[in-house]
Amino acid sequence: MAAMPGDPPPLRHARSLLAEAPLIDGHNDLLWEARLQAGYDFAALDIAGRVATTRTDLPRLAEGGVGGQFWSVFVPGTLQAEAAVVATLEQVDAAHHMIATYADRLALARTAEEVQDATAAGRIASLLGAEGGHSIGCSLGVLRLLHVLGVRYLTLTHNENVPWADSATDVPAVGGLTAFGREVVREMNRLGMVVDLSHVAPTTMRAALATSEAPVIFSHSSARAVCDSPRNVPDDVLAALRDNGGVCMVTFVPEFLSPAAAQWRLEAATAAEEVGVDPKDWVAFSTFAAAYAERRPKPPATIEQVVAHVEHVRDVAGIDAVGIGGDYDGTDTFPVGLEDVSGYPRLVAALVERGWSDADLRRLVRDNTLRVLRDVEAVARDAQQRRSPSRHTWAELDGGRAGWTGRR
Repeated sequence: MAAMPGDPPPLRHARSLLAEAPLIDGHNDLLWEARLQAGYDFAALDIAGRVATTRTDLPRLAEGGVGGQFWSVFVPGTLQAEAAVVATLEQVDAAHHMIATYADRLALARTAEEVQDATAAGRIASLLGAEGGHSIGCSLGVLRLLHVLGVRYLTLTHNENVPWADSATDVPAVGGLTAFGREVVREMNRLGMVVDLSHVAPTTMRAALATSEAPVIFSHSSARAVCDSPRNVPDDVLAALRDNGGVCMVTFVPEFLSPAAAQWRLEAATAAEEVGVDPKDWVAFSTFAAAYAERRPKPPATIEQVVAHVEHVRDVAGIDAVGIGGDYDGTDTFPVGLEDVSGYPRLVAALVERGWSDADLRRLVRDNTLRVLRDVEAVARDAQQRRSPSRHTWAELDGGRAGWTGRR
């Protein structure tokens, strides 16, 4: 990754470090944008060149020093049961199509070794993560098939509860994880699929940490002590993450970084509810929030605020527990200086200026994530020797779960 003319020394150093240790980012929603903008037609939305309508394309990924990307195979929680499963499979298909279309620069990665192989070949390791337990339709069989198709993490919820897990942004329904929810976590451990706790309620975080034999991640969350958003991670959970060996991948969403932007989000949610828009409905609320921002602009976030979250996670959970999950193309605004995927070197440069060592920067941008992948794979190898695929069902373990009514 070449230095650019006029780069100050910290930025030159950051680019050099990322050339040697290309960043692995935990969450990017380009595939949903490809669905909305082009129906997954990468001739119409050609990311080989600069794309004006997205935050992500191949030239800017190269400029950003990105060597690995978890592509989110996201579908909104407004889709449930079979509809959610079908839409998720369409996202997975689109991911494989994108990777094949740009095979000179992208490579499917299902293991830590395949990530390293992609880097050695000069390509961006492309991992898949399913964002929300609704994507499995309460079926461990669907979970297993997603793993066969290359999905390597499952976020247990999105904005809405699922029948077996509570979301951070919904009314508590099951108190964290049900018996079936714990079985989902155990089956993910057996498969070698990473448990992702972004979006889930603190009760769900704690229950998953108590259940999982393998390290977990937060693919795109920040620190609740720095910004009091329900989407962020409380300190007691960060402390438990240290013991679990997991990673919190700090995100760039302003509402999760800046207290002022978080307050704006609360006010926008209240205004949405007043006109009948559910703030949990990601598609509808995104449209509403864009119009609301024209009347009342969202306060900006800064690189310094990202640094504050990164350093808080490091201080509470340890240097081995911090990573980056930008959430590009998953929200409307980003911190000044981090407006698109080319901006990662500016964050690394800010940490260089604060005295971070190269060894710690490598942990942040790459090594911690690779270690989690290796550890999850090791747990799976052991678990597969001890137990067969689970045949339990939601109906069997949760008995239909009295009080669950599905979509509210």
